[in-house]
Amino acid sequence: MLAAALLFAAMAVCVKIASAWFNSAELVCYRGLLGLLLVWLMARSRGVPLTTPYPAMHAWRSLVGVLSLGAWFYCLAELPLATAMTLNYMSSVWLAAFLVGASLLRRNADRQETRWLRQGPLVATVIAGFVGVVLMLRPTLEQDQVFAGVVGLLSGLTAAFAYLQVTALSRLGEPALRTVFYFAVGSALAGGAGMAFTGLSPWDWRHALWLLPMAALASFGQLCMTRAYSQGATLVVANLQYSGIVFGALFGMLLFGDRIPLIGWVGMALIVASGIGATVLRERANPQSTAKEQ
Repeated sequence: MLAAALLFAAMAVCVKIASAWFNSAELVCYRGLLGLLLVWLMARSRGVPLTTPYPAMHAWRSLVGVLSLGAWFYCLAELPLATAMTLNYMSSVWLAAFLVGASLLRRNADRQETRWLRQGPLVATVIAGFVGVVLMLRPTLEQDQVFAGVVGLLSGLTAAFAYLQVTALSRLGEPALRTVFYFAVGSALAGGAGMAFTGLSPWDWRHALWLLPMAALASFGQLCMTRAYSQGATLVVANLQYSGIVFGALFGMLLFGDRIPLIGWVGMALIVASGIGATVLRERANPQSTAKEQ
């Protein structure tokens, strides 16, 4: 999991650099095409068939995953690296918010108060997470980057939907390579469709070289994450994923000269703490929960 977090943070560095020459739709498309080729070669070498009996589920997973990926790539171009990564890691808090909302929508009104008491710690983690967002985004708001901040929140929200779909697919026995492959196909198609509206940037091979490590780091990061969840203790692995925020902050300061004020660090710490708390509470409520991947 630590390797996956480091790989995703390094991929984010490549995306941020490449975004100076390519728009978000192009980056999503090229990441999908190159990742598709890499995963296809890996699946072929391991003898993993890529035909699936669940095409509709893969299509939905690819749709929400591509929306999350495109939003995240846009944020990486517009916001400090650590800020963009932290907003994307809000997915655990969004999942906790889904659980709270589902509980409140249940009928049987005479048990409403009991449900509130039972959900109290989960509600507290959700509130803490969104307080952290407000604190972390204050410097962003002062620099007129409100839209990028909202897009960052949407990247975390759609990532939560993608995690739910990946969990459903894994319960049906779909191999990780197959899920990653169809996500790459969806990325290539959606990115190509987006390029029809955004247009093509001038091509320069020196700039295009950043696309290769971007796709490779993303694919290997996904496989490392999948292996971690399949072989490790779920709670430990899920909480270690937040090391990606630390890696992102270090890369941002060392490579891009990002300066995060104290209030931003406090907000980031609140989001990490609420994400870990939400993961622990969800695991206790559903100990059979399975792996997530992005």
